[in-house]
Amino acid sequence: MSDSPVSARHPVREAPKIASPSEAFSWRRVAALFAPNRGRVAVVAVLVVVGAVLGIVNPLLIQRVFDDALFGDAGLDLGLLWTLVIVMVVVAIGSGVVGVVQTIQTNALGQVVLRRLRDRLYQHLQTLSLSFFSGARTGDLQSRLSSDVSSAQNAVTTTLSSILSNGITFASALVAMFLLSWQLTAVTLLAIPFFVLATRAVGSRREKYTLEMQAENAEMSTITQETLSVSGVTLAKLFGRQQREIDRFTASSEKLSATAQRQQVIGQAFFTVVQTFLGITPIIAYLAAGYALDGGTNLTAGTIVAFTTLQNRLFFPVARMLETFVELQSSRALFGRIFSYLDIEPDIVEAEHPVRLDADSVSGTTAFDNVHFHYPDAAVASLGDVTFTAEPGQLIAFVGPSGAGKSTILQLVARLYDPNEGAVNIDGISLRDMSFESLALTVGFVTQESYLFAGTLRDNISYGRPDATENEVVEAGRAAAIHDRIMEFEDGYDTVVGERGFRLSGGERQRIAIARVLLSDPRVLVLDEATSALDTASERRIQEALGELIAGRTTLAVAHRLSTIQAADVIHVVDHGRIIESGSHDELLAQSGAYAALYREQFGDGEVETECADGTVLADGSLRPHDHARTDGEACRRLARA
Repeated sequence: MSDSPVSARHPVREAPKIASPSEAFSWRRVAALFAPNRGRVAVVAVLVVVGAVLGIVNPLLIQRVFDDALFGDAGLDLGLLWTLVIVMVVVAIGSGVVGVVQTIQTNALGQVVLRRLRDRLYQHLQTLSLSFFSGARTGDLQSRLSSDVSSAQNAVTTTLSSILSNGITFASALVAMFLLSWQLTAVTLLAIPFFVLATRAVGSRREKYTLEMQAENAEMSTITQETLSVSGVTLAKLFGRQQREIDRFTASSEKLSATAQRQQVIGQAFFTVVQTFLGITPIIAYLAAGYALDGGTNLTAGTIVAFTTLQNRLFFPVARMLETFVELQSSRALFGRIFSYLDIEPDIVEAEHPVRLDADSVSGTTAFDNVHFHYPDAAVASLGDVTFTAEPGQLIAFVGPSGAGKSTILQLVARLYDPNEGAVNIDGISLRDMSFESLALTVGFVTQESYLFAGTLRDNISYGRPDATENEVVEAGRAAAIHDRIMEFEDGYDTVVGERGFRLSGGERQRIAIARVLLSDPRVLVLDEATSALDTASERRIQEALGELIAGRTTLAVAHRLSTIQAADVIHVVDHGRIIESGSHDELLAQSGAYAALYREQFGDGEVETECADGTVLADGSLRPHDHARTDGEACRRLARA
C-alpha cells in the first residue's frame, strides 16, 4: 500500500457497511422465509387447530362425568361413565398423536428454513470481496453461521407455531368457559393484564441479554479459533503467552456466564410469576363460585370442576404466548445480526451478461489502462496512473520497496479488487465484463502465503481441477519439484496434510500451491513472491519448471530477490503506487536509477556474479539461482575442488 497520496481527485471506495441488527430486522423478512414452504405451513396450521380443539373436549366432558354419570338425578350411571371415559381416552390419545405429528412437521419445517437461511448466508458471504474479510473476524462469521442461525430456528418454528397453537387454544377455552359460566369467566379475565405487565417488564431486558450472549459467543469462538489452531498454539508456546491466552478465554467465559445467568434469572422470574397465577386463579374461582351460589346462581359441581380445568387451558396458553413474545423479542436480535450480513452489497459483482471465454482461444494479453486504486477506508491511495501491457510469452516483473503497490497490481489482475478508475483487460476484455468462471480459468495465482486445506495432498493439488487424472496430478507435482517429497510419505498423495498444511514445511506448502496452479493450466500466471519460502536448490528447480510453464503464457511476478526476475522481459519499478522505471535488467542497470539502487542494495557495489556449469550462481561467496549464463570463473573451480 502506498505511503503517500497518489491523487486527490479520484473517488475513494468505502469498506462494506454492516447495518445494525435493529436496522436490518423486520418481521416481513422473517415471514418471507416461509414462502417457499406454504404447503407445509398449511399442514402445520391444520394440525395446530385440530390439536387445540381436541384440547378442550375433555374438560367439557368432565362436566358430564360429574353432573350426569357420577352425581346425576338418577344416581350413578356406570354405562354413561364408561362411554364418557372411553371417549375421553380416545380424545387424549388422538390429541397426543396429533401433537407428535405436529412436532415432527414443525421441526421439519424449521430445519428446511434453517438450512436455506444458513446456505443463503454462506453463499452471500462467498460473494463479498477481500475488503470485507480483511476487516471481519472469522469467529464472528462462524458464530452467525452456526449459533445465530440455530438459535433463530427456534423462533421460526417452535415460537411461531406456539403463537398459532396457543392463540387457538386460548380462544376455544375462553368460548367454553363463557358457555359454562360467564360470571366466573369475567373474574378470571381480570388476572390477564398482570401477565402482560410481567412480560413487558422482562421482554426488553431479555432481548438485551440475548444480544450480549451472541456477542460473547462470537468473541469466545474467535479466541478459540485463533489460539487453539496449530499456528496459534505454537505462537503462544514460542513466546510463553499461554497464561495470557488462558486469561483471555477465562475473561470471555466469565462474561458469557454472567450474561447467561442474568438471562436465566429473568426467565425464571417470569415462570415463577406464571406458576403463581396458575396456582391462585383456581382458588379465586372457588371463592367466586361460592359467592355466586350464595347469590342464587345455579352452578353445579361438574361446572366448577370443568371450569377450573379449563382455566389451565386459558392461562397456560396465555403464559406460553407471553413467553413466546419474549422469545420473539429476543429473536429480533438474532435475525437482525443475520440480516445485517445479508444486506451487505458485494462490491465485486459479475456483469449482467458476462463474457464467457473459450479457454482454447485465450491468448492472455493483459493490460492496465490508466488504473487508479484506493483501498477501502485507507488514508492514502495505493495506485495511480498505472499503465502497461503484458504479451503472451512475456515475463513481466514488478520490483520496489515494501508497500509500493506491487501486490496490489497482481490482486487487480485476479479481480480480487476493482480499480477506482481505469480498466484491467485480458485480450481486450475488461475484467468487469468477464464471467467469474472464465476469469478463474484464465488467471492462475500463486500467493506468498500458501493456504492448504486439511485434506489430502491430492485434494489440495487438484483443488482447481477436481476431475484431473492421477497422472496429471503427479505431473503437476513433478513440475513443482514436490513429487519426490510426497512419495516419501507413507500414503503418498493420499497423505492428510493437517490444518493449513501444518505437517509440511513452508517451502513444501509453497510447492504444493505451485503444483495446484500448474495443474489448472492458466493462460495468465500471477506469481506474488511465489518462491519466497523456498531454499536455493528448490527455487532453482521451480524456476526451471516455471520457465517451461511461462513459455507461451503471460506471466506477472513480484519478487524481492532480484536474482529471481533478472530474466524478465520487462521489469517495472514501482514506488508510491506508480511505475517510475521500466525496462530489461541490463537497461535498468544502465540507467543507474531506482532499480540500480535496489540491485546494489542486495548485491553490493562492484559485486560480480558467476554462474557455474551446473546453474549455481556465486556472488561474493553466496549462492543464488540465476537465469543468465555467466562465464565460468575461478570461484566455480574452487567450488568444484571443494
